[in-house]
Order: sequence, then C-alpha cells, then structure tokens
Amino acid sequence: MYGYADNYISTSKYNVLTFLPKNLFEQFQRLANAYFLFLLILQLIPQISSLTPLTTLVPLVAVLFISAAKDAIDDIQRHRSDSQVNNRLTWVLRGGQLVEEKWRKIVVGDIIKMQNNQPVAADLLLLSASEPNSLCYVETAELDGETNLKVKQALPETAEMDDSIEQLSKFDGEIVCEPPNNNLEVFKGVLTFEGETYSLDKDKVLLRGCVLRNTTWCFGLVLFAGKDTKLMMNCGVTKFKRTHIDRLMNVLIIGIFIFLLLTCLICAICCGIWEMKVGHIFQMFLPWEHFVPGSTVRGSGSTGSGATIISVLVFFSYIIVLNTLVPISLYVSVEMIRFAHSWWINWDKEMYCARKDTPARSRTTTLNEELGQIEYIFSDKTGTLTQNVMTFNKCSINGRHYGDPTDAYGNPHDVTESTGKVDFSANPQHEPSFVFYDNRLWDLAQTGDTDIHAYFRLLALCHTVMTENKNGILTYQAQSPDEGALVSAARNFGFVFKVRLAIANYFRTLKFRKKQNF
Repeated sequence: MYGYADNYISTSKYNVLTFLPKNLFEQFQRLANAYFLFLLILQLIPQISSLTPLTTLVPLVAVLFISAAKDAIDDIQRHRSDSQVNNRLTWVLRGGQLVEEKWRKIVVGDIIKMQNNQPVAADLLLLSASEPNSLCYVETAELDGETNLKVKQALPETAEMDDSIEQLSKFDGEIVCEPPNNNLEVFKGVLTFEGETYSLDKDKVLLRGCVLRNTTWCFGLVLFAGKDTKLMMNCGVTKFKRTHIDRLMNVLIIGIFIFLLLTCLICAICCGIWEMKVGHIFQMFLPWEHFVPGSTVRGSGSTGSGATIISVLVFFSYIIVLNTLVPISLYVSVEMIRFAHSWWINWDKEMYCARKDTPARSRTTTLNEELGQIEYIFSDKTGTLTQNVMTFNKCSINGRHYGDPTDAYGNPHDVTESTGKVDFSANPQHEPSFVFYDNRLWDLAQTGDTDIHAYFRLLALCHTVMTENKNGILTYQAQSPDEGALVSAARNFGFVFKVRLAIANYFRTLKFRKKQNF
C-alpha cells in the first residue's frame, strides 16, 4: 500500500547528525584540501618527515572550520526558510468546521479553503470556487516563470457544493490518479463520486507554488503533499555545486601539484645518484637509516639498492618541505570574497526594485560569481526576455492608421524626444504610464466617431481580463499580456472595463437581497 507523504518540506543539505561527515566529504573533494590531508599523513611518518605535523594540521583545520562555518550559515538560512513555509497557516476542514492549520500538518485527503492572493499549500483537486462556473485564476510564476494568469475550473458536480461547509464535510469521493511525478503539464486521474466516474486533467488541479488571484475563495482536496508535489519533485536533491572559478582553481592546483612532483622527482634522482656515487663513503658523517641496505649499521646489502630507497624517502621528504607551493589559503580567500560579495549584493541600492518594493537577496554565497560568467542565453520565447510587457502603440481602424505622430499638415513623422504625447487627463480613469502619440485618435474618440467607438467597445468587452481594486485604484489581471494591453488602451481612451458580471452572480445577488428583505 502506498504511504502518503506529509506536507513537511526540507530544502536544507544538512542536519545536526549529518553536517560533519557530509561537509567534510564535500570539502575534501577540493584538490587542495585532499592534498594537505595526504601531506599530513606523510608528516606522521618519522622516517621521511622533517617537520612537525602541527605545521599542516593547524592550517588545515582552520581552513576546514572556516569553510564549514560558512556552509553552516547558508544551511541555517535554508532551515529558517523551510520553517517559515512549513508554519504558514491555511484553513482546513476538520470535524465539520474550518480550522486554521499549519502547512506541515496538512495530509492527503484534507479539504482546504484558500483565499485571494494566498499561495497553494499542496497539489489540490479544485472542488468549487467563488467565480461564475467555478472558475479560479492562478499565477504560476514560481512553477514555470509565467506571470500571466491561468484559468482552472472545477467539475460541475463538485461545484454544486459551493461554499457549504456541511456539503463539503460530507464529500465522499474516490480518486485514482497517476503516481507522483515532475511533469507540470500533465495530470491524469479519475474521480468516482455518487456512483459516477469523472475524468480529471491538469485544468482541474492547483499545484503547490501557484498563487490564487482574482478569486475570493476556493476549496480544494489535497492530492499530493510535501515531497510528492510536482514543485518539490522538480527541485530534486540538493547537490554540491561547483562554479567556473572552482573548476579553474582545481585545474591550477593540479598544475601546481604536477610542478611540485617534477621538482621533487628531480631532487630525488639527484639524491640517489649522489648517494650511490659519493654519499655511501661518508656514512660516518651522514649515516644511512638502519633499515636501508648497505648502511654501516646493517652491514649488508648493495649500495645501489640502498641509494634507491633513500631517493624514494627523499622524494616524499621534499614533498613535505616544498608543500608551500600549493596555497592552502586559496579556497579560504575565495570563500571570504564570496561572502563579502553576497553582502554587497544585499546592500546594493541600484539592485532595488521600487515598483515591487523588492531588494536583491543573495540566498547563497557559493554561486555569486556565476552572475558574470554567462555566455549564452537560451530563451523559449520572447516573453522571457521582454518580461511579458506589451504596449498599445498603433492600430488600424476602417482602413486608417493611427499611432504615428503627425505634423500640422497631418503628415506622420518619427518619434523624437521633443514629440508631444496625447494628454489623457480629461479621463479620470486614465493610466499615467500609458503613452500614445497620435492626437487624431483621441479627438475622434471624444467626438463620437462611430467606427472608433465600435473598435474600443470591442477591445473593452471581448477578453478574459479580470478586474481588481487595489487601494481604490482599478487594476487589470490578464491571462495574456496582449489582452491586458488592449483593454488598457480602451480604458485610456474612455472605454473603461470595470467589472465582469454573470447571470449566476446576478441571481445570487437577487437571492441575497430577498433574504435581507424578509
């Protein structure tokens, strides 16, 4: 039987028990650290070491400690972020009533109530929504980077429950669906409800990471929670990432190490030749070790084999003596630079977005330099580069073109810095950010030209844009930036789309008024 995951998530790399072994394993993947560990082992052999092991042990421990402290700080921030998400509150139907519950305590099968501008806590089957025909609108920027709204619609059979807590509490259905996977574009499942079977697809599902927009409320049944959600399945396991600078430093360390080996090899060969030709004669002054064949202490063995063993020992001795060729502080210096750079990013006023009140935030100190290493940009479509920003610049109405500025004789010319813009101040609903240069279209709209009015009336009515009142200011939420630009243009020319009405909403309002009258 399949064991359902809870809604607790973790994006951190370590915990209290795994921090030390995991972090040491990652740090010794750096060649310089592995080299100094090998050097420390050599210094523990008295026959080849002329230095105390402390000369390598202290710097190596200091380097590992500083890097581990930085990694610990980064992971603590991940733990805090996870805790903030896991402890968010949402309304859950428990025991026939709505109660506030933390996200981490949500389980598969719970029915959740979400409100406007609230993020979705888990992968949900949409049961009902406040909008006509049980439509709801979600923003999926965290999933696919798209800022335009997506439309989701509940099954008509479940939409009949509306916001009735009594009916939702009695909901008894069986869902058979695909196992957890990371495919955001596909969902296959079947709902068995009241003896009938209904097919489910991605248009009936709200994924974790979406944000509810332009919808007062909606109810959803938890299908997948926590690590089984499509958002978390796409995150994968946190890996140790290496930047271009890390890979370059590894190459430099390999080059330095090869140079060190060649130097030690030349010194060892020269030592072997000298010991074989001359050195064995002066054993009374420079005695060989007792275990070396041909030594005066041992009194047996050939001089050549003894010189060979001495040259091998000298090779490792020179590695110890010349160890400073490999800079042990290189990685620490780079880590400190990255740490300081991350704070500079957080403090940079030029990277502050005043429109969204969002400063730059460096969430890790290991990948900062990658920001300046981009060589190619692969874009799936132009919206990725244009931020899905569309503007209304020109139009053609009944064979006449509008949009280019004209001179006193009606001749069009190019836009320059001195070109005057159309003054929309006579329209109280105009948008200060809207720019248009052809005064002819504004004048014709004001004089009541039939074709102009028909054109803007169509722009204001034929769309799927939703309205929202933010601090007394009318704003538009559009599934497509094209629709948003066209409706915005109609608004500035005096044809303001204010609210979307439906027959269902109309009768619902009448019913409410009748109850009040009685």
